[in-house]
Amino acid sequence: MALLKIRNLTVEFDTAQGPFRAVDGIDVEVEEREVLAIVGESGSGKSVSMLAVMGLLPPTATITADEMTYDGRDMLKMSGRERRQIIGREISMIFQEPISSLNPSFTCGYQIEEVLERHLGLKGKAARKRALELFESVGIPDPARRLKSYPHQLSGGQCQRVMIAMAIACKPRLLIADEPTTALDVTIQKQILDLLMKLQEEYGMGLIMITHDMGVVAETADRVSVQYKGRKMEEADVLSLFENPQHPYTRALLAALPENATGDRLLTVADGWEGVQ
Repeated sequence: MALLKIRNLTVEFDTAQGPFRAVDGIDVEVEEREVLAIVGESGSGKSVSMLAVMGLLPPTATITADEMTYDGRDMLKMSGRERRQIIGREISMIFQEPISSLNPSFTCGYQIEEVLERHLGLKGKAARKRALELFESVGIPDPARRLKSYPHQLSGGQCQRVMIAMAIACKPRLLIADEPTTALDVTIQKQILDLLMKLQEEYGMGLIMITHDMGVVAETADRVSVQYKGRKMEEADVLSLFENPQHPYTRALLAALPENATGDRLLTVADGWEGVQ
């Protein structure tokens, strides 16, 4: 049985210009201990589809699906209370832009201890001890001092590690990582990816990696789902996708990689792709 299973997910937003469909009939399925990469350009509905799962879209969003189950439980029929017992504990998400995702008014230690109290009932010294262990596990230097730091006092890479520590605080079964390395320099990107894969293996989590970076896909994924304008173009295991992509859009994405450049000009996706009819 799939850990997360979604069939025909659609998300529409009410706008001044009328309804806008950001996700159009997406299917998603991920097993325990599996890494699923969801790839595509900005605006392809990658983040919106996962925010719909997390229940984090604004009231202007209309979400429909034929099926949305987690561990066999119907998420579409859950009450708000039942959903909150799962989200943050069994299903966690690492958001884009770690500095803006943390509350600037509270210390990093307070924010992670809040998660531990809400989901695990830990308070006081017990919560502080667990927070310290989490900071150590994600490689934050001088963790005792960093617990007392505010987000603006940390680097981007350290803030991302804080976000990862918060996401794994309750040892979730499913972790969604939304462009986890986008705002970081290349050296830190590698460290964060290595950390995520280490934690995924250690905890046996299912991992959904949202990215536009095909290099990240090649390094981390078991399966790949390619999206374009809210629709799924192709899904395959990672080796098959790179060696024999079936859809023109997937081929265009791969052709746009720097290592696949020919001649003096780097190809863009538009060079090999005229759109979906």
